[in-house]
Amino acid sequence: MKSSAKQQKDFRPRDGKQPETKLTVGQQMTLTIKSLGINGEGIGYFKRKIVFVDKALPGEVIHAQVTEVKEKYATARLLKVVEKSPARTKAPCPVYEECGGCSLQHMDYKAQLASKQELVLESLRKYARLETPPVAPTIGMDNPWGYRNKAQFQVGKRDGKLVAGLYQTGTHQLVDLETCQVQHEATTAIVRTAKQVIQELGIPVYEERKRTGVIRTVVARVAFATGETQLTLVTATNEIPRVKELVMELRSRLPELVSIVQNVNAQKTSVIFGDTTRELWGRPYIAEKLGELSFDLSARAFFQLNPEQTHKLYDEVKKAAGLTGSELLLDLYCGTGTISLWLAPFAREVRGIELIPEAVEDARKNAERNQAANAQFHVGRAEVLMPKWAKQGVKPDVVVVDPPRTGLDDALIRSLLEVMPKKIVYVSCNPSTLAKDIGKLLAKYELKHVQPVDMFPHTAHVECVSLLKLK
Repeated sequence: MKSSAKQQKDFRPRDGKQPETKLTVGQQMTLTIKSLGINGEGIGYFKRKIVFVDKALPGEVIHAQVTEVKEKYATARLLKVVEKSPARTKAPCPVYEECGGCSLQHMDYKAQLASKQELVLESLRKYARLETPPVAPTIGMDNPWGYRNKAQFQVGKRDGKLVAGLYQTGTHQLVDLETCQVQHEATTAIVRTAKQVIQELGIPVYEERKRTGVIRTVVARVAFATGETQLTLVTATNEIPRVKELVMELRSRLPELVSIVQNVNAQKTSVIFGDTTRELWGRPYIAEKLGELSFDLSARAFFQLNPEQTHKLYDEVKKAAGLTGSELLLDLYCGTGTISLWLAPFAREVRGIELIPEAVEDARKNAERNQAANAQFHVGRAEVLMPKWAKQGVKPDVVVVDPPRTGLDDALIRSLLEVMPKKIVYVSCNPSTLAKDIGKLLAKYELKHVQPVDMFPHTAHVECVSLLKLK
């Protein structure tokens, strides 16, 4: 460290100003990686300019080549690890380098958990201006493999063979996934069998450029609690050739299936599902449980992808809310009502607010199914409904927010600061927007606790449950 500091000092002009950093594409450099970025890339600095290097780990000295230069940062390709981190490990996935599904399989799992805690800490230091944020160690999994309950794989053709998988990062090249270490084995078996049957029956797959063919996406889902499985075929056409033979073969080879569904998406879009869904065979849904709660999952219904960690996440929400049975709790961005229903037995009343009418309809059905008479669900904007109810004398004791990655709307933050519930429990999937929003809420609230939860091992994603108390 001393020698590099001396080199920097010697390189500085006589006026004492730092020389302008000039980086060019193709330039090679040696970097020390300081930390991990929000997408799992290593972060180093070249003459004070931030450089992102995919697959590099904190503490490593690496040799890299610049691939892109922007005003505030550069990206580089890892050429060689000069000094290896003890956390570096061999990824078990045979297509890890090509597939864009995971970004941290090359990192020891304990180190992944520590890096996610550090990512949250750094975000709160940077955006919320907190010197010592109260962030607990990340809650991980005993077995961080086979945890995803849904596989959503694009379909294509390569050398005459049908392939299904994910697009390689930054390209439109489909990586065929015969196996996947983070998928539940039942979903892998369904996708593999569906590919075989579609190929054998000669059913055309969709070609995006020509906008011809039938099968676009294969979606396999398994209910962890009941073992029930569902296959959804997303098609570009209303009709599927040889559909009766297709269903018969799928039922014969996959006896555990209880639901075979078709979804039609004829649009030129990257969105997976279209508006029309029909049953080809069996029930339109599979039955799933989460704790004591029961859910019917239709093909397009949202449900957390990692049920084991969802249980832990919701228990952390319950712990942070600290309910005694006398509270009015508002669940904002409530989706299909899973958090609302998890907390309903411990509150006097729960009101969920959600913009998407279909999600609210699902939430109401879920409440009825689970006999949660004290849970109501409303379509609308939280920043409108919450102050309106407060003026009517219905003021919340606890507010739970679970926004998308973009964080809370500024209007909602102003509304929370106006209504001033005693507690805000903030569930976040993006440490940066979480920290920015907390920075604004600190005007009237104190951050008491942040609990990271690893919902997606071997990726850079981290979920957090934060408790803010009114000052």
